[in-house]
Amino acid sequence: MSELTSRAEKLDAVDQLAAKRGEFVLDDVVYLDGNSLGALPAAVPGRVEDVVRRQWGELRIRSWDESGWWTAPERIGDRIAPLVGAAAGQIVVGDSTSVNVFKALVAAVRMAGEGRDEVLVDATTFPTDGYIAESAARLTGRTLRPVTPAEVPSALNDRTAAVLLNHVDYRTGRLHDLPALTSAIRGAGAVSVWDLCHSAGALPVGLDEHGVDLAVGCTYKYLNGGPGSPAYLYVRHGLQDRFDSPLPGWNSHAEPFGMRASYEPGSGALRGRVGTPDILSMLALEAALEVWDGVSVEAVRAKSLALTDFFLECVAEYVPEGRVESLTPLAHAERGSQIALRCDDAGDVMRRLIARGVVGDFRAPDVLRFGFTPLYVGFTDVERAARVLAEVLG
Repeated sequence: MSELTSRAEKLDAVDQLAAKRGEFVLDDVVYLDGNSLGALPAAVPGRVEDVVRRQWGELRIRSWDESGWWTAPERIGDRIAPLVGAAAGQIVVGDSTSVNVFKALVAAVRMAGEGRDEVLVDATTFPTDGYIAESAARLTGRTLRPVTPAEVPSALNDRTAAVLLNHVDYRTGRLHDLPALTSAIRGAGAVSVWDLCHSAGALPVGLDEHGVDLAVGCTYKYLNGGPGSPAYLYVRHGLQDRFDSPLPGWNSHAEPFGMRASYEPGSGALRGRVGTPDILSMLALEAALEVWDGVSVEAVRAKSLALTDFFLECVAEYVPEGRVESLTPLAHAERGSQIALRCDDAGDVMRRLIARGVVGDFRAPDVLRFGFTPLYVGFTDVERAARVLAEVLG
């Protein structure tokens, strides 16, 4: 037994989150792709069966009231709120991340007012965010200006209406400085919009603490909500009465069953609702979120950093020198919960890793991504992954 293998077993023995692993459906693979799709929480299949067979099959239309379907978007939003550092009443669940980015960005420009004709967008963003930002800018008659997060403070001026940024870079796993950037955006009189897809459920976000205006995120990564599970929209309390959604729907109307010809927005975060909620996937998400009972995000962050530190140590020990290059910052303050390694033949390497039971993913042209979900990934998993990687690369 190697020294690293022995250390991994000792670390697993004292892991305070180790018991959570039993709340997921896992097999013998080392699953390091939770930054793309989280593992299945064991409680979800039974809950979905109840929703389908009893709530839909027996109660039918009565379930909108008796099973709480109508209030699910806000109720589940309140369940997500502590995971991103938000008080209740500020998050509504529904639609996709892309749709919520559109709602948030157009509403941000409208709140910024006349005279602010420029929108800043993260130049390294996930492509869809960039596509949506370009469309929103055209729709609102604003100019779109791509900048890196590091360039945002110097790019801000009295023309800036809104700024759309990613908390964690999806390629490299770099964590951007949300508190400092939000403060700079607020100081310039602009509206901040943060994409939390790669940070929610992996590290503290502090939306309320840091004065974030608007935020969006998906739920199928570190929140384990399932493929295509609904996204969420955060609207800070102080902005809710000014939030002017570009997609007003009957579900966000002040009197949704009044069937009025004219639109009057409801109050609170439900202004972010549009049409009929996707109940099956939404209630699957609600069941998935139960794995967070008794878990602090701070404990998750501590284990995440320990896992990624240990993985980098194992890679340095096992993998031939010069065979891979880490794109993820070493500094904890700049690291999310994934490690990205550059490798010339990354696509083939990942296929071979998956065939040997180590599941990560590949991003063209040359990036191996490994996501570390502390609720179900252990230190022996990490050591095994690095050892198999070395064998594949050797």
